[in-house]
Amino acid sequence: ADAGYGEQELDANSALMELDKGLRSGKLGEQCEAVVRFPRLFQKYPFPILINSAFLKLADVFRVGNNFLRLCVLKVTQQSEKHLEKILNVDEFVKRVFSVIHSNDPVARAITLRMLGSMASIIPERKNAHHSIRQSLDSHDNVEVEAAIFAAANFSAQSKDFAVGICNKISEMIQGLATPVDLKLKLIPILQHMHHDASLASSSRQLLQQLVTSYPSTKMVIVTLHTFTLLAASSLVDIPKQIQLLLQYLKNDPRKAVKRLAIQDLKLLANKTPHTWSRENIQALCESALNTPYDSLKMGMLSVLSTLSGTIAIKQYFSSAPGAATTTARSFDLVKLAQECCYHNNRGIAAHGVRILTNISASCQEKDLLPLEQDAVFGLEALLVLCSQDDSPGAQATLKITLTCMVKLVKCRPHLSQSVVESLLAQLHSAQDNARILMCHCLAAIAMQLPVLADGMLGDLMDLYKLIGQSATDKKQELLVSLATVIFVSSQKALSTETKTVIKQQLENASNGWTAYRIARQASRMGNHDMARELYQSLLTQVASEHFYFWLNSLKEFSHAEQCLTDLQEDNYSSALSCIAEALKSYHKGIASLTAASTPLNPLSFQCGFVKLRIDLLQAFSQLICTCNSLKTSPPPAIATTIAMTSGNDLQRCGRISNQALTLSLQMKHSMEEFRNLATRYGDLYQSSFDADSATLRNVELQQQSCLLISHAIEALILDPESASFQEYSSNGTAHVESEYERRMMSVFNHVLEEVESLNRKYAPVSYLASNTCLCNAVIALLKVPLSFQRYFFQKLQSTSIKLALSPSPRNPAEPIAVQNNQQLALKVEGVVQHGSKPGLFRKIQSVCLNVSSVLQSKSGQDYKIPLDNMTNEMEQRVEPHNDYFSTQFLLNFVILGTHNITVESSVIDSNGTVWKTGPKTTIFVKSLEDPYSQQVRLQQQQGQPPSQQQQQRTAYSRF
Repeated sequence: ADAGYGEQELDANSALMELDKGLRSGKLGEQCEAVVRFPRLFQKYPFPILINSAFLKLADVFRVGNNFLRLCVLKVTQQSEKHLEKILNVDEFVKRVFSVIHSNDPVARAITLRMLGSMASIIPERKNAHHSIRQSLDSHDNVEVEAAIFAAANFSAQSKDFAVGICNKISEMIQGLATPVDLKLKLIPILQHMHHDASLASSSRQLLQQLVTSYPSTKMVIVTLHTFTLLAASSLVDIPKQIQLLLQYLKNDPRKAVKRLAIQDLKLLANKTPHTWSRENIQALCESALNTPYDSLKMGMLSVLSTLSGTIAIKQYFSSAPGAATTTARSFDLVKLAQECCYHNNRGIAAHGVRILTNISASCQEKDLLPLEQDAVFGLEALLVLCSQDDSPGAQATLKITLTCMVKLVKCRPHLSQSVVESLLAQLHSAQDNARILMCHCLAAIAMQLPVLADGMLGDLMDLYKLIGQSATDKKQELLVSLATVIFVSSQKALSTETKTVIKQQLENASNGWTAYRIARQASRMGNHDMARELYQSLLTQVASEHFYFWLNSLKEFSHAEQCLTDLQEDNYSSALSCIAEALKSYHKGIASLTAASTPLNPLSFQCGFVKLRIDLLQAFSQLICTCNSLKTSPPPAIATTIAMTSGNDLQRCGRISNQALTLSLQMKHSMEEFRNLATRYGDLYQSSFDADSATLRNVELQQQSCLLISHAIEALILDPESASFQEYSSNGTAHVESEYERRMMSVFNHVLEEVESLNRKYAPVSYLASNTCLCNAVIALLKVPLSFQRYFFQKLQSTSIKLALSPSPRNPAEPIAVQNNQQLALKVEGVVQHGSKPGLFRKIQSVCLNVSSVLQSKSGQDYKIPLDNMTNEMEQRVEPHNDYFSTQFLLNFVILGTHNITVESSVIDSNGTVWKTGPKTTIFVKSLEDPYSQQVRLQQQQGQPPSQQQQQRTAYSRF
């Protein structure tokens, strides 16, 4: 990926030639092997120039090969569907494939029809393809008819004209007596694509309505109802009618298979359009669930209700009830059903029951619904006891639902946290290992949001940690990590020596190096840096490569640096300076190790950026404390403010009207600007971290806010007290806090702001002593909160990158592209979005912003006066990727003769409209040459004039 595009193209061409050699082989096996290797080639080189050539070669194989080769080409085409739109010569590709449709072999025709169906997205309006599909539907060969049905479904989804034309044909075949039932079952699903306009959808709906009544057999009803649902979900207008129809079948049809299908489709509509569910719909579903004797059906209905209970539908259910004001919560059928199911002997039913109660408690804040909180807690505790003793996969799945509900309930109703946490801790000792791991995750999630794990509870956790035993199974290792995480979260201050000894001893006895690293990582995330440092130190000699050694060494140094800062004390500024100096020393060692740990494939750019900013922030803090200390040795006289006001120099207000005082004031101004600059750099780091999780981004944001806070405090206390405003900094603390680190940082922010504001109000102007003390104490308070190294520092769960290709592009990256100065260069920019194993886990790319700029590097020829507009090119375009591919064009002017440097930079915009500077940045050179006609005119003019007048002619020409 780091190589230039020219080199990539060379690699791609050689790979394509190798596969082409296989295609030309006389052996069928080698040809097939070459065909099936094409998808890998497309994945590696996803640009149109290669994909076009490759698909044309495949089309040739399809045209002349046997049916087995055609089948292989069909599979490749279906696997590479997202690359089809990159085919440049679509006509040629279709022509080669389509020629097989005239074969006498029905299997060859069938494969061709499936091939055309797979290509429907790029040829939706090809009339010859439409005609072939219609003809093949009348074929006497079943294989060909099935292929025609597949193609018809694909074309109907893409083309309105085809859908309108084929609708009557499909309806005749479905209603025709000559059509076998199994063929009708395959034809009906085509109607789900008839949603291109209202009249087409309406006629398809009428046909399906007739079918559902005319053909009451189980298979026909199931296929027709499901097609009905998919058509309604696409056309949107008929969803309420469809919900009623499905509820009617659920209530009245005695067949279990039909009821199951109705439940499945109701679940689909509950997920897609919960706002279209009326109170009557939910009530009908509750009644069916209360009346059914079958557990499997009851579980399905409860699944639909639990989906609805987490949406807007639940508020509509309670608010639109007749006599809602006088009705108690427990008299609602939904609540009765949920309470009845909470203690059901089927775990799945009980899980849905407690989920419904939890969602009602969380979303409906009315007073009469408050008793449901206790019902939810009791139901959750009962399920916890039941599932934690059972090791089966079903019990584990139910336990996950239970624990998720617990976290949700505690988040919305913090006063329930104590009882929930106590029940979890009580159950931990007797639970199975699998359940213990999940329960520890739940405890950690609750404790991150609320400080509910008191020191008294730490004893229980430590006892359990000792009890885990000497076993080194994977489950025990996982449990060690989970328990250690809970212990770190519960120890809000530093860990006791006894706790550290127990953890280390247990790790030595029963763990491998990876477990120790994961526990150290969790300690770094929770701010327990002394524990983390000792664990990293113990792991240094256990790794196999020097990159891992340097990585662990850097983590050890960072942990040591942060540990130095925990000894800070308020009002003791000299010891604070020595602590910061010690921390900086370790940080500098760490950054050297971190740089050595990076590789071309893993450049550790976020980690290096974050640590460099931390170093600069510590230096800025140290400089600020030094400046404040200097002001103490040079106190201003009482008349400083008056003289400053009369002389009009605001900076003189800070000190004695002397060079020393003015220097210190300028240092304060410089310090404020430095903090603002650091805040901007933290903002840039935030913008470049598209793949980071939300906790990491929040951490970066908190660092940025701490810089802005100090710069604001300097301005408000020293430089410009009159114009300092507190409005924009207040009310930040009202947002929901996600972690202990954030809670402590927000507490410091609010305390510092209150201090600054109260000083400003009480003493105007603020005395130098009070302002210095306030600033130094603010710095120490910020540094005393142990820094949290969040997940993205260690682990990248989402990976997104953009690969750009520019055309024209030179064969050698250093060579310029030649352009005449009276012409414009059409620069085509193509790009591919590449994802890791979990695309879109945290955020998705909505569009890509491409910025093209050109700078003149060196002039050649005469120095004519050119308007500034023609000197540079600055353009920006936004393009939406389709199937992870985008392309656009820019027209660039190069009026000035010489070499120009063109830079194309990409950034992405996510679904919330946030811009992320992900890169990459690509550069090419363009050489602007004088066009031959102008050159000829100039030479003639020069030759036609005597030598003495040449200079004069040149200046006149330049003026022109």
